[in-house]
Amino acid sequence: MGSMALIISGEGQSMQQKPNVLFILTDDLGYGDLSSYGASDLKTPNIDNLVNSGVRFDSFYANCPVCSPTRASVLTGMYPDMVGVPGVIRTHQRDSFGYLSSNAVLLPEVLKTAGYETALIGKWHLGLESPNTPIEHGFDYFHGFLGDMMDDYWTHRRHNINYMRLDDKEIDPKGHATDLFTEWSIDYIKEHAKSDKPFFLYLGYNAPHGPIQPPEEWLNRVKSRNPGIDNKRAGIVALIEHLDDRIGMVIDTLKSSGIYENTLIIFTSDNGGDIPAGASNAPLFGGKGQMYEGGIRVPMCAVWEGKINSGTKSDRVAMTMDFFPTICEAVGAHFNNEIDGKSMLGSLLGKDDGDDERFLFWVRREGGLRYCGQSFYAVRYKNWKLLQNTPFEPLKLYNLDNDPYEQNPLPDNSEEYRKLFFELQKHIIRTGAVPWQKYPVKFQD
Repeated sequence: MGSMALIISGEGQSMQQKPNVLFILTDDLGYGDLSSYGASDLKTPNIDNLVNSGVRFDSFYANCPVCSPTRASVLTGMYPDMVGVPGVIRTHQRDSFGYLSSNAVLLPEVLKTAGYETALIGKWHLGLESPNTPIEHGFDYFHGFLGDMMDDYWTHRRHNINYMRLDDKEIDPKGHATDLFTEWSIDYIKEHAKSDKPFFLYLGYNAPHGPIQPPEEWLNRVKSRNPGIDNKRAGIVALIEHLDDRIGMVIDTLKSSGIYENTLIIFTSDNGGDIPAGASNAPLFGGKGQMYEGGIRVPMCAVWEGKINSGTKSDRVAMTMDFFPTICEAVGAHFNNEIDGKSMLGSLLGKDDGDDERFLFWVRREGGLRYCGQSFYAVRYKNWKLLQNTPFEPLKLYNLDNDPYEQNPLPDNSEEYRKLFFELQKHIIRTGAVPWQKYPVKFQD
């Protein structure tokens, strides 16, 4: 069941006291692709510094093993199939499996009622046209890319269509996408550091999503340092190291602008790393697109000077839909719409959040010969996890305590299997009432 919430913390906060919020979402960053999470062939000193400056979550999940659904959950606090986004939103209807519900209440809409300026810089991926654009869903400012992926980091096109926007105006900037999103964020922070109003900045990088196109000097640096590295691996390592450097520039701007201490910084990824592109999700099994841990478990950390103790860790099992109530509680923003997420602010602050045992669900709807436009699922409860990786294979049960790498499926006649199976059935029934296409729809090939 969803939770009803009315946040009361921060009731007496003045505008100057309310923290800024910087939410950094990377694209396809694998669990094993940060040096702080165990990578030995890459260097991510700036992200590592964030991890070490706050609380690190080791059992944190994206709401989906692919892009759009996770982004929908971040911004609505709902399971993605509860807001019409069970799969990836794409340019062509034959390959698009989501449409953001008109009933969805997005985080920037709520934060604006608490006095926040709201901005999205970078990747949106929840709609390509009106009415599903960032400005129409509560963001005061949008400077970025509407689409799913760029066919080229330098030209920023998708299917030869330009999805780059400044608010609602088409733009055609020059430069590597990671550099552009960084420059625009730095400019935004410098401008709004002078304001009496706090800001919420959602910085959505499209790196290290394919195509793997790091700047040449970064690729040469990686190959020079690791002479025997595989070319594919070298490319994604360079793309991640370039991304890390630019994230460091954004954090440095918070510090030089004098607002770092009053900024809640959250960092994570929208799903696991893409193994065919050279990503690593070590030590987890599987990757992007799959319901195995490597597809949905992601790095996550939060930093808030003076509030979150540095160098701490949390084993709390949480999901990206939990960011909505967490941020609202942290800043004193009120909402009374139903959500599925649960605030994890207590865990961020080193306090007891109480019983966090709940059934957690994942969905991915996809097309092609392997999926046929149908959905497949996973469900977790405590250490038990039931999953499938296509709609046509049986659900398999795993005990993550005894089998963390999901190698030994358990019998399907156990009490645990039946419990998870029927909870998943209830979730599917609940979400079946939510359309994932515009309606009525006339199919266009």
